[in-house]
Amino acid sequence: MSFEQKRRALITGASSGIGKATALAFAKAGIDIALVGRSQNNLDFVSKAAREFGVEAKAFCVDLAEVAEVKAKIQAIAHEFGNIDILINNAGIGYTGNLSDTPLEDWQQVINVNLTSVFQCMMGILPGMRQQGQGTIINIASIAAKQAFAGWGAYCVSKAGLLSLSQTLAQEERANGIRVMAICPGSVNTEIWDTPTVKANFDRSQMLTPEIVAQTILHTVLLPQQAVIEELTIMSNAGVL
Repeated sequence: MSFEQKRRALITGASSGIGKATALAFAKAGIDIALVGRSQNNLDFVSKAAREFGVEAKAFCVDLAEVAEVKAKIQAIAHEFGNIDILINNAGIGYTGNLSDTPLEDWQQVINVNLTSVFQCMMGILPGMRQQGQGTIINIASIAAKQAFAGWGAYCVSKAGLLSLSQTLAQEERANGIRVMAICPGSVNTEIWDTPTVKANFDRSQMLTPEIVAQTILHTVLLPQQAVIEELTIMSNAGVL
């Protein structure tokens, strides 16, 4: 694979977990990165580590839950950082609870962060990719997009919607040279399991690591432009945890 043509990526949820691992994998591969997340300190740490590989890496603190502002903020980042060739929509939240016990406010928060913010990020980047005549968008969904789990209703619906969004945009933008892919990991050992909206007791040592998922993302990005993996499911050998 030749890296003669410099690539520039924007990664959401880049301060930890899959996003952080992807940022470092991209940096090692020579891809410049704009890092988006909520924690400025964590983003600064990741961007500093990425720059050690000799790439340009900048941190941008954005709360993607503020969906009405996301498109404009992503457009501003793209304008400042330069043309974005690769968009990795990784940011998301976990949520457990039976549907009958899920308050409307919680439901809307999950849908906003896991689905609507991704739509807004893509709408902010698409014009530039169309102008370039090419681009790669990878949306990080979940095995929950394909398989329903009791007690994970809002999360499953948000990820199933994200998978459908990816498939639809892939068809609409193919003629513009833009590839849209969805990656559906099984359980990944990230900080999501420590958040207050998730109550689950799994053996995290059996889960995928963020680095494994990051290498999968990098592999799909580096495919020749005329090839695309529109949907990829990656699971731990332990199965669904």
